[in-house]
Amino acid sequence: MDSEKLKYLIGANIATYRKRSGLTQAGLAEKLNYTDKAVSKWERGDSVPDVLTLAQLAEQFGVTVNDLLADPNALPEGTGVVQQAMDRVVRKTLKRKANKNIILGLSSILVWFVALLVYVVVSSVGLPYSWLAFLYAIPVNAIVLLSLRSAWHDFRWNRAMISTIMWGGLLSIYMTLLIALSANVWKIFLLGIPGQAAILLWFRMFRPAKNPESPDGEARHG
Repeated sequence: MDSEKLKYLIGANIATYRKRSGLTQAGLAEKLNYTDKAVSKWERGDSVPDVLTLAQLAEQFGVTVNDLLADPNALPEGTGVVQQAMDRVVRKTLKRKANKNIILGLSSILVWFVALLVYVVVSSVGLPYSWLAFLYAIPVNAIVLLSLRSAWHDFRWNRAMISTIMWGGLLSIYMTLLIALSANVWKIFLLGIPGQAAILLWFRMFRPAKNPESPDGEARHG
């Protein structure tokens, strides 16, 4: 099979499965952390996704990489060899993703274990307010997850985690001042309003902008 025909088949299959999944080009692009312009090029056959992205597409659509490569009318000779190679890549990709999820889970467990250890130690020596350790674990846990995901170039949950860090930190400070100093400084939460606005505006800069050249009229990342 020549490269142009393979590009066309992959693009046609991506478009077919995308529509079956009820996704727009912009919606699919957002899930893959790509622009909708890139998705549009794939579907037109102007370019093809890399192997790892093909694996992500297959997982998103609930199909195999074979399905994205297959000609619905006829399978040419030799395609099976390519499909087997792609399947091996898919298995490795899914295993890598599973390993990352395990690392994230273990990191969260470690944070809460440390919080529990602090609670046990502080409460054992008779110091009050030892349960505050669990409140501080909330922003700390978000910081750890944010750092790991950013190191892996996975930015899908950054906005939520940054918001958790900010509000969790404010809550921890508020409760500490309220209990330890009997200071009802509820106004500290007012700081979260401009903070949250800044977070929303920052991430809005990277939201899709209207792309009139896209076949479906969807947006692309700026």
